[in-house]
Amino acid sequence: MTFQINRRSFLRLGMATGVASLAPRWALSQAAEAAPPTDRLAQMRAAGASTPIKTTKLYDNIWLLQGAGGNMAVQSGKDGVLLVDSSFATAVPHIREAIAAVSNDAPHALINTHWHVDHVDGNEGMHAAGFHVIAHEKTKTRMSAPSEIKLLHISLPAYPAGAIPSTTLAATLSHKHNGDSVELVHYDPAHTDTDIYIHFHNADVLHCGDIFFNKTYPFIDEGTGGSIGGTIDAAQKSLALVGDATKVIPGHGPLGNKADLKLYIDMLSAVRDNVAALKKTGTSEQEVIAKKPTTQFDSDWLRSGGSPDMFVGIVYRTV
Repeated sequence: MTFQINRRSFLRLGMATGVASLAPRWALSQAAEAAPPTDRLAQMRAAGASTPIKTTKLYDNIWLLQGAGGNMAVQSGKDGVLLVDSSFATAVPHIREAIAAVSNDAPHALINTHWHVDHVDGNEGMHAAGFHVIAHEKTKTRMSAPSEIKLLHISLPAYPAGAIPSTTLAATLSHKHNGDSVELVHYDPAHTDTDIYIHFHNADVLHCGDIFFNKTYPFIDEGTGGSIGGTIDAAQKSLALVGDATKVIPGHGPLGNKADLKLYIDMLSAVRDNVAALKKTGTSEQEVIAKKPTTQFDSDWLRSGGSPDMFVGIVYRTV
């Protein structure tokens, strides 16, 4: 199902309003795995408050923003500012400063790639700043009720009304905005069951959200529909969209390209196959973890931290 929004309707989305990670470096580390649940979320939000935003220009009017939470993107222009993801609530002042440094255009729409706290926690603050929130319908459902990320021992209450997406898509949503054709498309369950990508066609920029972790082993949320097979399928779907010059924004890690995404798929597939072969012989999860089936990739995929043991456990349970 495709929703077409014309320019006038799309502009109205933000006018009614007035004028942070599962960051792999620490959240997927062994220390984080042992941290008390209440401390984990506080630690994330403290990082959102203290971490400056790094801004990288990708196109004439598109920038990559990187802070404590998931990678964000900004598109500016006369139709208003589009923001992809909102990090942590505590990062909102930094995000607003980063946007103001590259654009004087009015706030318009905030698009969430999925429901995780390091991508949506800043929604309420950005909504108060004038952004209308758009996401997949399951993101709205998950944010509207108490939720948890079991593997990371994070429990969250329902988000306040200002944080909840007010425009949702079931499959796709496309529109013209700031001189570009912008397309939002839902993946089949992958990292979660709420993931979407945002494709700026003319600029040749693709934001994949957390179905792509660049240079670090991924976290896959099996508690909300994620699986290794779904993540591989989503990454392959993304690969089919990109060319050699496409700028590929991962949910976490450095800006990527087609070659990086292909390497990621190859790593995921090899680890899945290694783990599946061991599991088929009756080897237990802990025994498989002890065999270190990621060893051949660790030198490249532990550059930004992360936990190969956590990743292998997820693969084992979802293969």
